Amino acid sequence: MTVEAYLSFLFGGIIIVFLIADLGYFNRRAHSIAFKSALYQSLFWFAIALAFGFLIMLYLGKESAADFMSAYVTEKMLSVDNLFVFTLIFSFFRLEEKYHHRALFWGILGALVFRGVFIGAGALIISRFHWVLYLFGALLVYTGIKLLYEKKEEHANFHNNRVLRLAQKYLPFTTAHHGGRFAVRENGKFKFTLLFAIILLVETTDILFAVDSIPAVFAITQDPFLVFTSNIFAIMGLRALFFLIENVLHTFHHLQKGVSFVLVFIGLKMLAGMFGLHLSSLVSFAIIILTLGLSLLLSVLYPKKL
Repeated sequence: MTVEAYLSFLFGGIIIVFLIADLGYFNRRAHSIAFKSALYQSLFWFAIALAFGFLIMLYLGKESAADFMSAYVTEKMLSVDNLFVFTLIFSFFRLEEKYHHRALFWGILGALVFRGVFIGAGALIISRFHWVLYLFGALLVYTGIKLLYEKKEEHANFHNNRVLRLAQKYLPFTTAHHGGRFAVRENGKFKFTLLFAIILLVETTDILFAVDSIPAVFAITQDPFLVFTSNIFAIMGLRALFFLIENVLHTFHHLQKGVSFVLVFIGLKMLAGMFGLHLSSLVSFAIIILTLGLSLLLSVLYPKKL
């Protein structure tokens, strides 16, 4: 077995154990996640990702470790937009805070499956048609520029969501309180609840964001192992990050500009490969960290005027 295979088994074990522990032990009952608990969980997942990156550096080299951390940090920052939309969804449907964790857990569990499918398909396509990477690069430049001028919609009407309307058209839904369940029996009939509808919205939101994030990670590294592990570690820490910053998401108003710059930078780096120009993984990682760190710092030093 190769070193990468051993690391893959270690990674799989970590994810499975903590998924079971999360839902089977720590969060068996619906409850609100306190700030302190969210902070500890966020630090824990960051430490796990950092430790895994250290193992990659030891056994696969500094370049691979830099690619892993670059992909992890980029995916993490792109996820902040996911969190913003999740907040809007929960607020729009007035989902009780004690059910936020349950909705995020199952939504993100589905995201793990879809990310695996997308990454596998992406790796297969790139291995056969390498020029697709340049399309990814152009897509990232376009997305980054678009994101720079994009305004967040704080009053979205999710009743008009196509996925939700399609589900309501073909699936039976109940208007009764969900009680933390996805489906109930009502008058002898099987019906889905509002919580199930919210899960659908969380899931489709993540799939839409994956259209940007997965090409960004593939533009950093084409190693499926690094792409998958960095992506999943970022997603696993997403729930804790939500509870940590849900009340201050609007504070980081310069983060969108930072993410925009990173997407354009990664896209241009990929396109530069067409002309034989290459930037080392370590330099790329430094630029990504400095950009995102500066955008967060500027958000704190120059808060948004109300």
